[in-house]
Amino acid sequence: MKNNNDKSTAYGKYFAKAVMTETTNLKTLADRIQRNCTAKRSDVLAVLTELVEVMQDELQASHRVKLDGFGSFKIGISGDCVEDPKKYSVTENVKSLHVNFSPEVTIDAGNKKHMKTFLTGCRIQEIPKSTTLPDDNTEGGEGTENP
Repeated sequence: MKNNNDKSTAYGKYFAKAVMTETTNLKTLADRIQRNCTAKRSDVLAVLTELVEVMQDELQASHRVKLDGFGSFKIGISGDCVEDPKKYSVTENVKSLHVNFSPEVTIDAGNKKHMKTFLTGCRIQEIPKSTTLPDDNTEGGEGTENP
């Protein structure tokens, strides 16, 4: 994909970009989980729905939420910097909140980190040259055709 961000040092250059082909929702996850265990789809869906609600409560209570074997979530803040902390104003300087996700990492005997939980078995391939990528509001992501 071409980098169309004229403020970037890589402006006009091409880079690889992960393309999502579908979106999986809670109902689909519940169906798949049901096939792999003894719980019914409705029970799995109820638990996943409640997980979302409880995570919202925990994050808003300034807690990090760690799902063992999966990763952790916490609230992050985007905003403006100031030189003098006395001039900092939450209403003026905080622009938005977002959720940060950190996948679980394993550390081997050589003290090297590995994020294998979600990437084991992942493969990389080119999309067909005629495929138009969807708009996604990321750097360079303007529905441009694959180079």
